[in-house]
Amino acid sequence: MGFRRHGPFQAGDQVQLTDPKNKRHTITLKEDGVFHTHKGAIPHSELIGQPEGSVVRSSGGTAYLAFRHLLQDYTLAMPRGAAVIYPKDASMIVGMADIFPGARVVEAGVGSGALTCFLLRAVGPEGHVTSYERRQEFADVARKNVEKFYGGPMEDNWRLVTGDLVVSIDEVDVDRVILDMLAPWECVDAAAKALTPGGVICCYVATTTQMSKTVEVIRDHGCFTEPHAWETLVRDWHVEGLAVRPDHRMIGHTGFLVTARRMADGVTPPPRRRRPKGTTEEL
Repeated sequence: MGFRRHGPFQAGDQVQLTDPKNKRHTITLKEDGVFHTHKGAIPHSELIGQPEGSVVRSSGGTAYLAFRHLLQDYTLAMPRGAAVIYPKDASMIVGMADIFPGARVVEAGVGSGALTCFLLRAVGPEGHVTSYERRQEFADVARKNVEKFYGGPMEDNWRLVTGDLVVSIDEVDVDRVILDMLAPWECVDAAAKALTPGGVICCYVATTTQMSKTVEVIRDHGCFTEPHAWETLVRDWHVEGLAVRPDHRMIGHTGFLVTARRMADGVTPPPRRRRPKGTTEEL
C-alpha cells in the first residue's frame, strides 16, 4: 500500500477544501491546475508544498480549509454504482467482526467499494481481501474508487472477482467473511466451508425480514455459534457555550449487522436455553 497520508501536499494528492459554510469540495492537485468556484479561483500551486490544515483564499476572498480526505469523507463522496455502506456501519464491521492486521478476508457484494477501502486499511500490507461482485458494472466502479483512494492498483492485497461467491469462491482457512447482499443466507454454507475454526461471519442487511432469515439460517446451519444481531444509530450534538443539545437530525437506521463464529468441524453447538413462557426469571 504505497498511498501517502501525511506531509506537505504534492501533485496527485486528493485534497478536501471546506468553506465557511462547511461545504466541501474535493480536488486532485495538478501543477498547473486551478479550482474554480462562484466564490473565485484557487490555483493548485498555492496548495502544493503547504502542510495539511492550511487555509487558502480564493480570488474572491473566501477562505478554505485544506486537508486530505478522511476515509469516511471519501466513501460518502465517491462515485456510486450501488449504495455504499455508511462509515458508521463499516466501522462497526471492522470492530465487531475483529478485522485485524494480517487477516484474510472475503467479502461478497462489493457495491461501490466503500467497505473494501475500510477492510484493506484494517488488514494492512500483510493481509488480503478478496471481493466477489456479481455485476460487472458495480465491480468496475468499485475498482476505480478503491484504486483512486489508495493511489493505484492493490494487486498484493486485493483480488476482485466478478461472479457469485457460492459458485466462484476458492479460498479456504479465511479469517473473516463479510456478506453485503440481498440474500446472504444463500452464502452461509459457502462461508462455513471457507472459514477457519474461530473465524467470523458478518452479514449486513437492510430489513427486519432479511435479518430474521439470516439469523435463522445461520442458527440452523450447525457450524456457527448463536448469531448476534444489532444496529447502530449516530446522533451528533450541538455544543456552543451553554447551548448544549442534540442535533435535530441524526443518522438513524441504515442496516442491521449479524455476526457469528465458526465452530470446529464435527462440534455440535450446545442447545440454547430459553426463558419459560410467562416468566422473567433468568435461566
